[in-house]
Amino acid sequence: MAANTQGTVFPASAFDPEKAAEQLRKAMKGLGTDEKAIIAVLSSHCNSQRLEIEKKFKTMYGKDLKAELKSEISGRFEDVCLALLEPARKYDAKECHAAIKGAGTDEGALIEILCSRTNKEILEIKEQYKTLFKKELEKDIVGDTSGHFKRLLVSQLTANREEGNHIDPNQARVEAQELYDAGAGKLGTDESVFNRILCSRSYYQLNETFRSYQAQYGKDIEASIRAETSGYLEDAYLAVVKLVRSRPEYFAERLYKSMKGAGTKDSTLIRVVVSRSEVDMSEIKQEFQRKYGKTLGSFIKGDTSGDYRKLLLALIGDPNV
Repeated sequence: MAANTQGTVFPASAFDPEKAAEQLRKAMKGLGTDEKAIIAVLSSHCNSQRLEIEKKFKTMYGKDLKAELKSEISGRFEDVCLALLEPARKYDAKECHAAIKGAGTDEGALIEILCSRTNKEILEIKEQYKTLFKKELEKDIVGDTSGHFKRLLVSQLTANREEGNHIDPNQARVEAQELYDAGAGKLGTDESVFNRILCSRSYYQLNETFRSYQAQYGKDIEASIRAETSGYLEDAYLAVVKLVRSRPEYFAERLYKSMKGAGTKDSTLIRVVVSRSEVDMSEIKQEFQRKYGKTLGSFIKGDTSGDYRKLLLALIGDPNV
């Protein structure tokens, strides 16, 4: 595994799962709960270490760590703690299920997860989903979405996007023209062309195609997508374009939108902080400040409270916890 240089949560250097399990047990034993100690342990270990601590906890005390936490804490603080004890792809699978089940669908969550994960990660998510829910993720998505948006998600689920950094400038020119002819260059939009190109090509190749589009037609692909499409399909196409151009900026925008205005979209806030904390959270923080003129930490402070806020701030490496 590549070293985590862009995250804000790192492996504990002197890792002692037994000591960490003891600290958690002590934090929950007797009257009252030491939330500060729980935050300290969970935010100072990486995901694989937390899973080891969970196993060690069960070995030492014959109790399930998640069940113990559930009986001691509640609300959004509990949600983050439990999310931190899930393997990454299992967590993604659970988030996909939460986005689909019940009344209404969280299309934004499906777009975020399925458009930003690698082929290998998507295959793992599908496996985890089947193990957890005894159903195929594709089948559930097909039953819950419709039209061209459904097709785009199904395309993503094939986990067949070209990977690697090879760029074919000629193909980029040809496909830029195809995108133009399927959208801005005609009446109506041929979504199947957009779907084929946006879901098949590597992000390096797409970046070249978008550059070629701008060069040939003097238009930005994002502006064309906004003019040609609407609703969740537009959101999904734009997500791919944004992820191609700058993954950290895409996630900075997801975080901003989860907190701006009245109310907080806590599920998005938690998922992005937890899933990016070991990947690229330091870059996301930089993009957030550049784009919105305020630190991510200040936004979280203004929008959350209590132990929930303290844990989120610890996970993004905010020194003012």
